[in-house]
Amino acid sequence: MKSAKIDEIDRRILRELSTDGRLSIQELSDRVGLSPSPCSRRVKLLEESGVIGGYAALVDERQVGFPVSVFVSVKLGQQVDDALKKFETAIASYPEVVDCWLMTGGRDYLLRVATSDLIEFEQFLTGKLTKVEGVSSIESAIPLRRVKTGNSRSV
Repeated sequence: MKSAKIDEIDRRILRELSTDGRLSIQELSDRVGLSPSPCSRRVKLLEESGVIGGYAALVDERQVGFPVSVFVSVKLGQQVDDALKKFETAIASYPEVVDCWLMTGGRDYLLRVATSDLIEFEQFLTGKLTKVEGVSSIESAIPLRRVKTGNSRSV
């Protein structure tokens, strides 16, 4: 994938929108030092080029009843296309899995699972994840606290 050509004004736009995606064009243009029309055109070009892939609300999982996050490393028995596809299809259907990454190294996938408590995590682990075809081993780690969070490194 080729990187988009962005300049410093685009970077300022991206920084502001990554902090608050609900800014009006007027507010955004004031913050980045452009008049509204060129600011709007730049935002539209960033969206059309795929640099801005969409907008979303950042939901505090604790506030909606899912205070427990668990990082789960999964190793498959085989790393062939069919096995990867079956695993990814299964994982996509589980609402408990909020992030899933295909990894290099000793494990094939890293998941972040959000649940209401450890009992619900255990039920997910034993009732769903261990039953996914092709899973050969699983390791779990419970984070104590989040030290840093961010939207992207690109800006």
